[in-house]
Amino acid sequence: MLYATMTPADKRRLFRERLASGDLLQLPGAFTPLSAKLIEQKGFDGVYVSGAVLSAELGLPDIGLTTLTEVAGRAGQIARMTDLPVLVDADTGFGEPMNVARTVQTLEDAGVAGLHIEDQVNPKRCGHLDGKAVVDRGTATKRIRAAADARRDENLLIMARTDVRAIEGLPSAVDRAKEFVDAGADAIFPEAMRDLSEFEAIRAAVDVPVLANMTEFGKSELFTTAQLRDVGVNLVIYPVSLLRLAMGAAMRALDTLKADGSLTAEVPNMQTRAELYSLLDYESYSSFDAGVFDFTLDDNHG
Repeated sequence: MLYATMTPADKRRLFRERLASGDLLQLPGAFTPLSAKLIEQKGFDGVYVSGAVLSAELGLPDIGLTTLTEVAGRAGQIARMTDLPVLVDADTGFGEPMNVARTVQTLEDAGVAGLHIEDQVNPKRCGHLDGKAVVDRGTATKRIRAAADARRDENLLIMARTDVRAIEGLPSAVDRAKEFVDAGADAIFPEAMRDLSEFEAIRAAVDVPVLANMTEFGKSELFTTAQLRDVGVNLVIYPVSLLRLAMGAAMRALDTLKADGSLTAEVPNMQTRAELYSLLDYESYSSFDAGVFDFTLDDNHG
């Protein structure tokens, strides 16, 4: 009932333990707190909060228009609704090293288990689009060092993302990954890898967890968990998948409503009222107030 039963500190500690186990952890992207509850109900290992999704929710492109306040607010809403660890996209840290430090502490206060800082310039863009630019190695390393130094909970995961593969090639991505680990990064997110051998090269270069981004319509093939596990990947995110599926369903439903004048044909595709109330744990609220839940549910009537 209400919020997560675990404290943020416990979620961070358990997240670290799971990563240390060597298991491959799957983190679907949540686009609402409710979708985070669904991810937990379905038995996944964690929740991802994508900057691209947060931008899209606001009706904006993913070009660095969102603010720290908006990201921390949404990440906090999601993190408090689930006992799963939440990993959040912190873009470039929202400024220079001191801003990065503030970003880390603000997101730590929001209750997330980890965050990633990238080496793109501002204004940034989606990691799977052409025309990206990255900052120099020194600037990128300062961001990661500031992030690592700023955390107060030693279990908060500081992940370094590098977008340099698309610009300078794989050797530069390998070099930056090593430098970021030396600067204090707890994990590496190599963006837009072309094939499994490139993930394998990053894995061989660093002794920290490696993340794979399995985003649809991107530069990388949609590899299976078995394929990624075989090359040593430790985390896999599906950042925009649930939003894309939900928006696809919404588009089709609106077309049906426009054409038929009714959504009768779409009802079989909908989450039922009973399923929604179960996900919300509606019945448990009756222990606080018997007047809140005093009805029965019939899926035949919504």
